[in-house]
Amino acid sequence: GVAFDGDADRCLLVDEQGGVIDGDKVLAVCGSDMKRRGKLSGGTIVATVMSNLGLHEFCRENGVGLVCTSVGDRNVLEKMNECGYKLGGEQSGHMILLEHNSTGDGLVTACQFLAAVRRSGKPVEEAIKVMTKFPQTLINVRVKDKHALEGNAPIWDAVHAAEAEMGDTGRVLVRTSGTEPLVRVMVEAETQESADAHAKAIAEVVERELA
Repeated sequence: GVAFDGDADRCLLVDEQGGVIDGDKVLAVCGSDMKRRGKLSGGTIVATVMSNLGLHEFCRENGVGLVCTSVGDRNVLEKMNECGYKLGGEQSGHMILLEHNSTGDGLVTACQFLAAVRRSGKPVEEAIKVMTKFPQTLINVRVKDKHALEGNAPIWDAVHAAEAEMGDTGRVLVRTSGTEPLVRVMVEAETQESADAHAKAIAEVVERELA
């Protein structure tokens, strides 16, 4: 199944079992296909800091470069144009395939994903196993002054403690919203329980310090 947002510049899919295929998995499947066909310029994919740790693992295991930008398709496209890369996108399903289009187009994304799956000779459910998604927890904390985040030592101490405990098996991203008085706490870990626990612990510090 394929679903588009209102202006159809983004696309998400579901496999035979109803499992959601987000932009990270689309990047992995299309990236694998383009690399096999010699179409992945620079051997590199462009994503954002919100992309799942599983995409990082996929790239490491398959000899693919990964460049992460700030959130926003404009930032992805800017990096692609700057470095000559042909494949980039966001977890939200906003893909840019410069070989076919200079902006996000959900129909192009769907067609290229399905073509890549067809060339793999596998059903969709099997083709997307090229990437394993890590459990992810996102907590938004409403604050009085989001700009106070950068210099707040207790918050960053909590972040560093979580990172030290998880090591290479997890990732923490704490950032401010570009449009709202929010601090976004995102944690990825080997288990959902671990991601939930670390995200909650950091969010509690953010709330205590900035709310």
